[in-house]
Amino acid sequence: MIALFLRDLKLSIRAGGGALIGVLFFMTVVAVIPFGVGPDLNLLSRIGPAIVWIGALLAALLGLDRLFQAERDDGSLDLILMQENPLVLTVLVKCLAHWTATSLPLVIASPLLGLFMNMSEVAIGAVMLTLLVGSPALTFIGAVGAAVAVALPRGGLLVSILVLPLCIPVLIFGVSASYAAVQDPAPFMPPFLILIGITLFSSVIGPFFAALALRSSMD
Repeated sequence: MIALFLRDLKLSIRAGGGALIGVLFFMTVVAVIPFGVGPDLNLLSRIGPAIVWIGALLAALLGLDRLFQAERDDGSLDLILMQENPLVLTVLVKCLAHWTATSLPLVIASPLLGLFMNMSEVAIGAVMLTLLVGSPALTFIGAVGAAVAVALPRGGLLVSILVLPLCIPVLIFGVSASYAAVQDPAPFMPPFLILIGITLFSSVIGPFFAALALRSSMD
């Protein structure tokens, strides 16, 4: 499993630019917002956590189609399906490697974009913490869409369309927890704990349904 993790980590970084393309897309989405809403620093500060979360969500969806693409292209997907190790565990390891290569750099880059949106130190810390906790759920949910579309020659857009509605709860509670950290009447812990619960729940059902979809697509 460690060898599989390291292999997928290298493939995720090399394939199409990997983490670099995701971070550049993330920065581009957040950077164009001030040009649209104007130079009002107070407004940018208020909408900053939501904009950073939306940018991270879109950037995370960008590379989901490559989750099982390399195995399908070189034919090793059949070997993965026939191996003795549980397919659910293999999918889980691949999801962790994909998250490390594509979503973790977004978490690291979020403080810089928070400064660009005139967010306070507390808001930047809250956004970074919620992204660290919530972004794995995006990968686990996206694995199901990637497995459904793995047999299609150009399934990248289909993956985003399938996954985006399922990622809305992650976005809602991630933004809610970020706002609660800087707004005194709103408690931080309830939405944050719900966000953790969504990630843990998706880490169980995501690889399971992705494994089912992979077996169905190869039958």
